[in-house]
Amino acid sequence: MNYIDMFLEALSAEKGRSQKTLAAYSSDLIAAQNTIGDLLQATNEDIQNYLSNLDEKPSSIARKSSALRSFYKFLMLEKIITSNPTTNLELPKQGRALPKYLSIEEIELLISSAGDTKNSVRLRCMIELLYASGLRVSELCELPLSANLGDKLLIHGKGAKERLIPMHESAQKSLRTWLEYRGDIPSKYIFPSNSNTGHITRDGFFKILKKCAVLAGIEPNRVSPHVLRHSFASHLLAGGANLRVIQTMLGHEDISTTQIYTHVLPEQLRKTVESAHPLAHNEIKDI
Repeated sequence: MNYIDMFLEALSAEKGRSQKTLAAYSSDLIAAQNTIGDLLQATNEDIQNYLSNLDEKPSSIARKSSALRSFYKFLMLEKIITSNPTTNLELPKQGRALPKYLSIEEIELLISSAGDTKNSVRLRCMIELLYASGLRVSELCELPLSANLGDKLLIHGKGAKERLIPMHESAQKSLRTWLEYRGDIPSKYIFPSNSNTGHITRDGFFKILKKCAVLAGIEPNRVSPHVLRHSFASHLLAGGANLRVIQTMLGHEDISTTQIYTHVLPEQLRKTVESAHPLAHNEIKDI
C-alpha cells in the first residue's frame, strides 16, 4: 500500500489543498523516500541526517521538513505507526534575507527613464505610485478609479482590510497626468488593459519595468515591483519615519515583518551621532 498516496488523498479530500501544493508534498516525500528508504521504518536520526545533508536553501529544507512532519502526523492519526520520528527535529536556523532596494539616485534614474519607453506616461505614473506608497504590485495593477482620493489612495489590501496612503505632490501630479492621458476609457481600473483581467497584469508591468531598468543603466535583475516597495520602506525609515507608520502604509499585520527594514539603520545611526552628538566633532586632548 502506498502511504504517500493515501496521505495526499487525505490532504485533497479533507483539507482541500490545491494540486500545486499536493505536487510539492509528493515531490518532497518521494525525494526523502529515495534517500532514506522505507519512510515507515525511518528513525528520528534517519530524518535528521537526511535534512542536515541537504545542500539547499534553509527555506527549502524547512518546506521538506514540514512535508515530513505532516506525513508522519497523518500516519500517527491513522494508527499506521506508533512513534513519530519527526518529534524534536532540529533544523538549520533560517536566516531572513535582507530586502533588496535601490538608492534614491537610482530611483530618480528609473523614473526619468520611463519617459523613453512606450506607454511612458503610464509607466512613470506606476513607478511613482509604487515608490511613493509602497503598494504591493497586485494592489497597484488592480487600483480602481475609486481608490484615488486626490492626495491619498484608499487601498483594499489583504483580508479585505482598508488603509489610507498619503501621496506626495510629485506622485499626485503624475497620477493626474496619467488620468488625463487615459481619458474616458470605459473601465473601472486606473490602469486598464485588454487582458482578461481588464487591468495591466503583474507580468506585463514586470516586463516593461525591466526594460526601463536597462534604459536607466541599472542591472535588470536588481529591479522589480517588490524592490520598489522595499526601497520605499527603506528610504522612509532611513529618513526618520516611525516603524509603526511604515507598517501601516505597507499593510503588514505584524510589526516583525516590517522590522526587516531596520537593516538601513546602522549607517543612519552613525551619521546621526556624527552630526548631532555635541562631542562628535571635538578633538580629544591629552591630559
